[in-house]
Amino acid sequence: MLVARLNVCYNDNMQWDLITNIILISSIITIGAFAVLGLYQWISRGSIAKVDRYLRWLPLPLVLMVITYLVFDHILIWNTRPDGSGEPSFPSSHVMVVTTIFFLVTLILPHYVKNKALRIVLELLMLILISLTCTGRILAGKHWWSDVIGGIIFAFIFSEIYYLIIKRSKRNAKHLQSNHKR
Repeated sequence: MLVARLNVCYNDNMQWDLITNIILISSIITIGAFAVLGLYQWISRGSIAKVDRYLRWLPLPLVLMVITYLVFDHILIWNTRPDGSGEPSFPSSHVMVVTTIFFLVTLILPHYVKNKALRIVLELLMLILISLTCTGRILAGKHWWSDVIGGIIFAFIFSEIYYLIIKRSKRNAKHLQSNHKR
């Protein structure tokens, strides 16, 4: 009886691990589509300066995310996974990646999807996927709540940096246009 119960828990953990892996891959494909759009604009417009600022600055928070992952996975190991594997677990890389990407997409989406109802549906879908990833990593036995919260905090920081850069580049573009008209 105990073996059967442990096997059910193990299978549930494996299912949540699979679900969160699928969500992770879908988020990477989503941001990849914007990267392809940025590359297309760069090639077709002949200059990176002519690429939409929303796409031109997109690599920055993603690079910060990768650096953060590498630092916490190889240098600053705060705690290990609850499954006993001994692997580093803070912050949850699944949560950090999925949340960062979907936060960034919600900032980019209004500039490329003009239909407000469709945008709302996509934003709700991303919120659901973020929630499933956060819950799923805990149910899979891969992370503690602190790991998940850490991933969300880092995602917020990366997204806020991106937002501030976009806002500043918009202000600078308006300033250049007003100076050019004079």
